[in-house]
Amino acid sequence: MTQLVWLITGCSSGFGELLTHHILSRGDLVIATARTLSKIAHLSQAGAATLELDVTHPQQAINDTVAQAIAIYGRIDVVVNNAGYVTSGAWEDIEYEQLLAQFDTNVFGVVKVTRAVLPHLREKKSGTMVFISSLSGWCGHPFVGPYAGSKFALEGMVESLSRETEVFGIKTLLVEPGRFRTMLLSPDNLHTAPSKISDYDKASKAHVDGLAQEDRMQPGDTQKAVKIIVDLVRKEGCAEGREVPFRFPLGTDCYESIKEKCEETLHLLKDWNQVINSTDHENHSNSN
Repeated sequence: MTQLVWLITGCSSGFGELLTHHILSRGDLVIATARTLSKIAHLSQAGAATLELDVTHPQQAINDTVAQAIAIYGRIDVVVNNAGYVTSGAWEDIEYEQLLAQFDTNVFGVVKVTRAVLPHLREKKSGTMVFISSLSGWCGHPFVGPYAGSKFALEGMVESLSRETEVFGIKTLLVEPGRFRTMLLSPDNLHTAPSKISDYDKASKAHVDGLAQEDRMQPGDTQKAVKIIVDLVRKEGCAEGREVPFRFPLGTDCYESIKEKCEETLHLLKDWNQVINSTDHENHSNSN
């Protein structure tokens, strides 16, 4: 496979940082970005080009940064939307501004970066768009409503996008990691709102304490995950000779949770089949 040029957001830690190192080790070129350039200076020393990119900035500012990125190597072949963080709290405790900030990074920021890169990919009639979603894009766990909501929204928008752009030769990959050992639950990335309501107090405290205990103790090996992601894009290793699906879960916890939800959904459709299918107008024909 020819050498690819990757543009990655959120490279100061976690998946973004490890993806950069792994991609470079495979012989591809990387343009690593982060909100603060000094936090990815080590990636520049490792051989990546680096740019400052805050996904919450206005569309024109992001367009300008992406134009700079394209100018570095003359093209972008793969864009990885990885930047994100978690807002945690009960519905009654989360303020509108916190919810807006969650969606500003995890949804609107992704839209802006993708919109900036898409004209370039359409023009060259090739490329891959990678979106780092989450198990929370399938399952809304208690006290993580804002994060789950942002990932559910992302999944729907990306599924629609993939169908709009596949005719241009653009591949879309939606990666859904479970609990991997990254900095996602660190104080810099996790924004918690402990409950001020007595009815939620005990469960909220247990949730916050549980997240703190799991920080960098998650079961998933991020190095293994990034290798699989690069394999899927390059169609090498585990993906060699195989059709790469649009949606790709990662992790034992993700597998089990998605499997359980799919089985519950199939059971629902079977058990309530007649009721679900009883709502058409009498004069409606399926052939119409």
